[in-house]
Amino acid sequence: MENNQNKKSPFSDPENLDIKYQQAQKRVQKIKGFYIHLLVYVLVNGFTITSAVYKNIMNGQDLFLLHKYNQFLFWGIGLIIHGISVFGENLFLGSAWKEKKIRELMEKEKNTKWE
Repeated sequence: MENNQNKKSPFSDPENLDIKYQQAQKRVQKIKGFYIHLLVYVLVNGFTITSAVYKNIMNGQDLFLLHKYNQFLFWGIGLIIHGISVFGENLFLGSAWKEKKIRELMEKEKNTKWE
């Protein structure tokens, strides 16, 4: 029981709080970057598909040729990968693993003495 009372909250240390703030700020920037990417994707591909449909209707061409939608498809794959990198960072290696690894590396660095 005494161990639990001696543990400090990560928010009680001002230096730790600053680090947490910086990490949160970086995370918000990543999320903002993804949403901007998504908006540009929707606008550009919406315009491209709308103009292609209009052009094909006017010229009587086939609408469903795959090569006309390569940009939409491959950029969409890139957008999905970007989304996974932002929102799914704990998908394969959870946050518990990340924290454990950070502590392990910090402890290793502390025990390594360069004399």
